[in-house]
Amino acid sequence: MIEPLLLTAARIDTFLGAGRLTNASGFFFARGDRLFLVTSCHVLRDDRAGHYPDRIEIKLHVDVNNLASSTGFSMPLYRNGRAVWRQGVDHGGAIDVAVVEIDRAALPLTTLYRAFTPDHLPGNCEQVEVGTSLLVVGFPLGFHDWLHHMPVVRQAIVASSFGLRFQGEGYFLTDARTHRGTSGAPVVMRSVQPNPAHDDLPWTLLGIHSARLDVARDLVVDEALGLNCAWYAEILMTLTQ
Repeated sequence: MIEPLLLTAARIDTFLGAGRLTNASGFFFARGDRLFLVTSCHVLRDDRAGHYPDRIEIKLHVDVNNLASSTGFSMPLYRNGRAVWRQGVDHGGAIDVAVVEIDRAALPLTTLYRAFTPDHLPGNCEQVEVGTSLLVVGFPLGFHDWLHHMPVVRQAIVASSFGLRFQGEGYFLTDARTHRGTSGAPVVMRSVQPNPAHDDLPWTLLGIHSARLDVARDLVVDEALGLNCAWYAEILMTLTQ
């Protein structure tokens, strides 16, 4: 039996033409009949790094009886010269979250995946305290189960007041060991109260991992903070309208 949480995540490879550029993490989010791939904006375009892919590719499981059976699913990032993804902006500035709608009709009929839904977002009565245990599901440095194309999970905790915009930005902090390639990974908490809508995916989607957070420091004497930005997942309700 495969834990459904692992089937929510997808490894993303970015390409410019035939040339592979980088790898990152993403996950599936469904709203009504529509399906989206969620990741970080800087995975799809990063002006600071000069990163301008024109398509992405994700690995899909296509045989419920053989998880080693998979296929690559390519999605263009531009159509008629315009970006196909949606990204968020609020009064605090740009939000490092992007969604790309997936054409469900183009997926192989036997595709095996799980998707978060609006029901997996935290409700008003759900308490998320500092120190709450979290999981980050992704592909750090591209590392994963190469045979079965499964992600790995890192432990984290909430490191700032959940619900407050840290320094006015639309994210909260997590304390976790993360690496390049984790950008776009879902940050989840085990659901506190049973929710029939969660079915066999009893997790609350709190955020989208974006980047490690650091400060000016003496690289010889001082260790890295080990803190990370996780953008609040509620932005998905705006991006998937």
